[in-house]
Amino acid sequence: MKQNKMFLLAMMLIPWLSLPLLGKRSFKRFYPGALFIFVWVIFESYFSKKRLWWRFYEKLIPKTMGELPFMIGPFFVGSLWILKFTFGNFFRYLLLNLILDTLFAFPGMIALRRMGIVSLVSMKHYQMGLLFFIKSVIMYGFQSMIEKMRKKPKSLIQKILTK
Repeated sequence: MKQNKMFLLAMMLIPWLSLPLLGKRSFKRFYPGALFIFVWVIFESYFSKKRLWWRFYEKLIPKTMGELPFMIGPFFVGSLWILKFTFGNFFRYLLLNLILDTLFAFPGMIALRRMGIVSLVSMKHYQMGLLFFIKSVIMYGFQSMIEKMRKKPKSLIQKILTK
């Protein structure tokens, strides 16, 4: 049990060590997309609890969502990195997400179940992979909207106010 908590803590903290390599500019650029999907996953976790899609047996902090270490660590930071390396090339983005989502849904979830951290209850592995893949498409769409809003030419009033 203590090993699982150490694993969850490491999984939550280690991805953050890579952020200086990401760069401040990339962080600012892709933060909205990663934050949007992070909030989306918070709502999804409440919904999944009602539907009993999966069950967490081990939590890092009692009385919190079991998904929290996954969301704060590899999911959020990983979203920033994936957007940095693939944004602008939708095919590459889809391919990378398909690979990562499949790896998490199949061998990843099997390993986590064997460790006694989480198991799927009323959801199958392929459904989880599909759910993750759909979220990745939603995140790309949201980030595309943000990019379009940033590139929109300023109106005359905005130009005057910013001077």
